[in-house]
Amino acid sequence: MAIFRYNAVTAAGRLMTGTVEAGSPQEATETLRQMNLNVNLLEKAQPEPSRTAVGRNEFLLFNQQLASITKAGVPLERGLRELAQDMTSNQMRRLVEDLAGDLERGVPIEEAFQKRERHFPPLYGRILKAGVETGRLSEMLTSLNRHLELAGHTRRIVVEAVTYPLMILTLGAIVITCVFAFVVPQFKGAVVEMVGGRLNPLTSAMFKISDSLVPIWTLAGAAIVALIVACISLSSTPRGRRAKESLFLRLPIIGRLYHATILSRMAEATAVLIGAGCDVPEALRLGAVSSGSDGLIQDSEAVSQQIEQGSGILEAGHRASLLPRLFLYSLQLGAQRNELPDNLRSLGQMYADQACVGQSRLQTILLPTMIVAVGILIGMAILAMVLPIIQVVTSLGSMSS
Repeated sequence: MAIFRYNAVTAAGRLMTGTVEAGSPQEATETLRQMNLNVNLLEKAQPEPSRTAVGRNEFLLFNQQLASITKAGVPLERGLRELAQDMTSNQMRRLVEDLAGDLERGVPIEEAFQKRERHFPPLYGRILKAGVETGRLSEMLTSLNRHLELAGHTRRIVVEAVTYPLMILTLGAIVITCVFAFVVPQFKGAVVEMVGGRLNPLTSAMFKISDSLVPIWTLAGAAIVALIVACISLSSTPRGRRAKESLFLRLPIIGRLYHATILSRMAEATAVLIGAGCDVPEALRLGAVSSGSDGLIQDSEAVSQQIEQGSGILEAGHRASLLPRLFLYSLQLGAQRNELPDNLRSLGQMYADQACVGQSRLQTILLPTMIVAVGILIGMAILAMVLPIIQVVTSLGSMSS
């Protein structure tokens, strides 16, 4: 497939320019004719340089503005045109204008965002599609913003809690490396001779580290690179993303915090969809999509299929790994009492509160834990240097007595 740039006139006589994706010039011309455009000029467009993803703060602002204009009843393509005029970033302005152009040409919203999947968060186009189909786009976007703000706040807590200890750890690693590389070798021979080769285990380990400093740092660097490559590889496929998410969920505190966050997002989105008239299976599917969790998407698809085959909600979810029994029980109880949207909103608020508590615990525990770990590491290095001196002094005292 190639991108063709065109210059055409609409049936109303309006001049129109843009791009179209097609396998050949003839196919591109036919596509434009089906859109009731009289083509004046068609040429193959030069490939544009790769652009980076939209920044988190930029996206949050864009998403909130989009929620506001859709709540006011402004058509999506017109609203995007208006938003583009207020963008301070040239990249974001071009991106939003291109999106508006695609929508004006009749491109489905999910497809328009899928073509620009490098710029926007995963599944964003499908979330917008769900909002448009149910007529609750503004609520879906507002709920998404709350989810992203909560996730961003958690990320800031982790970064702030880890940055200072990591700086100390890095400085300590530099100092210890210099000691092992330049100081320890100078004293190794003298210390071994003075204590007669009877070194304590900690000092022996220190000398071994000094002798193997280059291989140790090489191995550490290779491990870090391998971890980064593994994360990138896992993120490229749904199965890999589920495996990475499964590992992430096993982390103490952080895993429970993440789980509460995605459940809160799914409960809120499902409540909106049920209120918009979706049946339970479809609402579960789209609600899971809006959470951004591949594991929840897989669980919700399995549960929805079982419900469509006549199973009860609790029975359908007995094999779900990420959907708790409480979530499914509230879903079933709400459906029986005809209070499903209210139950789901209460459930979403409960999980949001759990996430806030988890954030506080993370902030309270992570920083002291990191500082204590750094202190232990530096303390062991100092102790390893002091023990031989104590051993030598003790030996000299025994000899003099």
